[in-house]
Parts: sequence; C-alpha cells; structure tokens
Amino acid sequence: MAAPVESSGWFPALAIAVSLLKCLFINAYHSTDFEVHRNWLAITHSLPISRWYYENTSEWTLDYPPLFAWFEYGLSQAAVHFDRGMLVVENLNYASPATILFQRLSVVFADLVFIYAVKECCTTVREEKAAKDLLRRPCFVLAVLLLWNFGLFIVDHIHFQYNGFLFGFLLLSVARHLQARHLEGALWFSIVLNLKHINLYVAPAYGIYLLRCFCFTQDNTDGSLRWRSFSPVRLVSLGAVVLSVTAASFGPFVAMGQLPQVLSRLFPFKRGLCHAYWAPNFWALYNVLDKALSMLGVRLGLLDVAGLPKASMTGGLVQEFQHAVLPSVSPPTALLCTLLAMLPALWCVWRRPCGGRGFLRCLVQCALASFMFSWHVHEKAAPASGEHRRDAGIFLMLATTGHYSLFPLLFTPAEFPIKVLLMLLFTIYSFSALRNLFSGEGSLLHPLEALYLLGLVAVEVLCEVVFPLSPWQQTLPFVPLLVTSVYCALGVSYSFVRLYVSLLTQEVTEKTKRL
Repeated sequence: MAAPVESSGWFPALAIAVSLLKCLFINAYHSTDFEVHRNWLAITHSLPISRWYYENTSEWTLDYPPLFAWFEYGLSQAAVHFDRGMLVVENLNYASPATILFQRLSVVFADLVFIYAVKECCTTVREEKAAKDLLRRPCFVLAVLLLWNFGLFIVDHIHFQYNGFLFGFLLLSVARHLQARHLEGALWFSIVLNLKHINLYVAPAYGIYLLRCFCFTQDNTDGSLRWRSFSPVRLVSLGAVVLSVTAASFGPFVAMGQLPQVLSRLFPFKRGLCHAYWAPNFWALYNVLDKALSMLGVRLGLLDVAGLPKASMTGGLVQEFQHAVLPSVSPPTALLCTLLAMLPALWCVWRRPCGGRGFLRCLVQCALASFMFSWHVHEKAAPASGEHRRDAGIFLMLATTGHYSLFPLLFTPAEFPIKVLLMLLFTIYSFSALRNLFSGEGSLLHPLEALYLLGLVAVEVLCEVVFPLSPWQQTLPFVPLLVTSVYCALGVSYSFVRLYVSLLTQEVTEKTKRL
C-alpha cells in the first residue's frame, strides 16, 4: 500500500522547517563555488549566447551543459533587482551583501524541485499497515532522511552548490519509474542530464531498464524476456523524448557550429585523475598504495629518488600527474573500469528487472560504481540508498562515511561546531529511525562495521587536534586530507562490495525460489 503523503499535514511542516533552517546560514562561509555561479550569472546575463562558452575573464569558466546555463540566465533576471554589480563579468570575486542574499535564496527556492520530488518518492513507499506512531512510518523516515540530508545541506547551503535542485529532477525521474510512468521518468532524466552531465554515469541503468521494461512489453511465464514483444513505437516515443530535450539544450550551439567548444568545456580531461582533495574512492587507495610502494622502493634502494615524479598527487592541485610505481591511469582506463564495475548490475536488471525497485538498486549501484572508478571525481559526489535490514546497514555505513568525508570542505573555525552538530543529529536520527523500522530483525551493523565508524572519531581528533599541534603542520599540510580520504575510501569501497553482494545474492535467491 502506498503512503498517503498528500493527506497528511506533516510533510509541508517538515519542508517549511528545513527551508527555514537553511535560511539561518545565509551569512555562513562560502567556497569558491559561490564565485563560480556568480560569474555564470554574469556571463549568461551580460554576453550574447555565442560567447557563453568562450568567455574566460575568470578562471571559473562555464563548464555545465547549456540547459544549466539557461537556468543561470533565468536566475540573472531576478538578480537584477538585488544588485546589478554581480552581473558584471569583470567584477571578479564580487560578494556584496545583496549578492550573498540573492545567491543563497536562489538555492533555497531551487530546492522546491527537490521537495516536490521527495514528496513523490514518499508516495511510492510500501506500508503494509500504517503505523500509529508517525515517527515509525517508513514514508516519514524517508522524508526526513532526504529533506534533512546532512551532505546536501552543508554542500548546498554552506559550501554553495545547487545539488538539491539537480538531485530533485533525478529523484522525480525515479519516482515516475516506480509509478510505471516511464516516458515521464525519461523526460525528467533527460532534463537532469542536460543540466549536469555527470549524470551520464547512470545513463546505462536508465537505458537498459527502459529497453527491457518499456520497449519490451511482455515476459515469458518463467520471467525471461519475450523477444517478440518488442515495440518499435515505444522505442521511437522514448527516443523522441530524449532527443527533444537534448535538441532544445544543445541545438542553438550546434547551429552556431560551437558544439566542439561546448564539449571541450564539459569534458576537461586535463584536470587529472583526482580532484585537489581526493574523493574517497578506489583511486585514493590506488594513489596511496603507489606512494607507499615508491617510499619502500627508495628505502630498499630499488628506486632512484631523482627519477621519481614530483609529489603532485599530494600537492593539493588540480592537474595531471604520473604514478611512480603503479601504472598511470588515463581517462579511457578510468572509463573502462567504471563500465566493468557497472556490468553485473546492468546484467541483473536486464535478466530480472524486478520492477521499479530493481531499477532503483541498479541505479544506486551504477552511481556508486562511477564514484568509485571514474575520472576526476569530486568528493561531493558520493551517493547513498533500503527496503530491507541488510540495505539499511549498507546505507548507514555509506552515508556516515560519505558524510564525514565532506568535513574538509568546511575548514573555517566558525563552521566546525556547525558541521559536527548537524552530522551528529543526522547520524543519530538515521540509526535510531532505521533501528525502529527493522526492530526484531537483528542488528543493522556487524561489530567490526560499528568499530570502523567509531574510528571516524579518532580520525577527526587526529586531523583537528593532534596534527595542528605537530611539527608536520607546516611541512606536510596535505596529510589530514590524505588520512580522511583514505580512511573514508575504505568504508566506501566496503559498502560498494557489500551492496554488490546484496544485489547478486538476491538474484540467486529469486532464481532458487523459481526452481
């Protein structure tokens, strides 16, 4: 039975409360991303469209797809009424009080898309019988975990980004597929893909699922695909939806002959394998292993220090670098690793789609695979998903580790108590709410998993208290970031493997039941 969110007054109250909380941080620290988006407002407002993807007065050039550029253009029409100074391209690092107010409020209002998408997702939650206690209802727990998500909160409303707005379109797409409204789901995904191209990494999940469950209309009695049920009409209608959105986004630039220039901005491979702060993924572990092997090789006399690459990996710069011992990784290699990591999930959703929820599991697995292995992943990109006790345990591991990995984004003393308090509140609620939902089904975490999560406290003390007092503070300033990234990479990698084990064992269990 679907959760009747619409008939309840708790959801609007929850949404209003979280929106008001966001407004409290209007004057908090903001990162360089604030200037990035201010510059994009200025570019789209002050320059003709033919110059949008050529303008380079600022180092923060426009590098999102055209549909997001039009979003910035729309915001700039309202920005005029706050402070015209923010819309001057030459006003680099412009941050007047009116500019700060406008940009902060633009994120809060853009989150209305996210709020609506969360409400739609809540309507798809299955409840055998509505719990009398609102706090124990699955739809309520889901709404809180999404609307009050710690990661989205600090990245969007303190650090500064529009991830909630973008994630809202993705969530809305997922909700429509769960409701079997596949064309509409494809429409929303096409929109978010043309807003931010990083969503290309989950496109295989969409493509395989829609081909299997929308373009093929029937299964055999054993659940296998009935090949003769293929519908060319459905394929054409699906293609029309996707191509129409893409044409509206890229069409003007294709007509001006600027498509190569736009693509060069969207895919700047010269930025290197890892971001300045390593995302906690497989490549963080790969980098630190290479560093350890090179140090061991020098100590054993097997390597010459003069012949080793400079320590650019740990220099905090966004650039290409070479590994000293292990093979250096190229963009095609990272892409191949990403696709190979996705294949088992894509195979499962092709063989046994298991409806919209099977698609959702595949989507999460593909998103995590892209985070683990793709090129130049940002630390802000870590995904997180549970319908069963086992899934809830994986969510707690992945969410807690991923959220802690965001701590270095807020490095100013004023924001330290804020990030600690907000994460504690979200984490405590996550554990207590999910434990109540799955009460009587055993512990959500293995003792070793709980021990690992407690280790995050030790890492924080080491990085924030011990290291600043040590003599290495001046000579090795990148060490706290390295320790945080590598330790969190262990937890994220473990969650990735465990999620795959859950997916594949579920496939085996269902096959056994059919036999």
